[in-house]
Amino acid sequence: MSMMSIRAATPRDREAIRLVEEHAFGQKAEAGLVDALVSDGDAVVELVAVEEGQVVGHILFSRLLVERAGKTFPAVALAPLAVEPSFHGTGIGGALIREAHIRLKDSGEKLAVVLGDPDYYGRFGYSHDRAASFETEYQGDALQALAWQEAPVNGKLVYASAFNTALAA
Repeated sequence: MSMMSIRAATPRDREAIRLVEEHAFGQKAEAGLVDALVSDGDAVVELVAVEEGQVVGHILFSRLLVERAGKTFPAVALAPLAVEPSFHGTGIGGALIREAHIRLKDSGEKLAVVLGDPDYYGRFGYSHDRAASFETEYQGDALQALAWQEAPVNGKLVYASAFNTALAA
């Protein structure tokens, strides 16, 4: 049995990441979002899962800002998380999230936000209750947050510009 490994994404991984995103989501929008976030310099943590030399999973946390009372607080947005469909249910997504969380906490990040399935992301500590008071066009049950340290509980979420352009395309 081979061992899956997780490591930081490199420029050599770009095409493999694009394919994982397209296969996982069945469209090109998320792959375009990843390309735009990386090229714009908004990626904070980007990891790949590798099995037998092949990239089979990918996660990206990008810079997100919380604006409130005239101040800006740095946070991160988890988007996207993708695993090759043939590897679904093997724990790769969870392993990517856990490793990314370790790296984010170690680098001093305090707050992460995700838009996704509450049952899935709730397993990793995300909750809608933590995100319910944020102002954003994405507000709803799928908007969840996780704080590792003291962080704002309200304010306007300002996503990287790639979210407006890549997903609208």
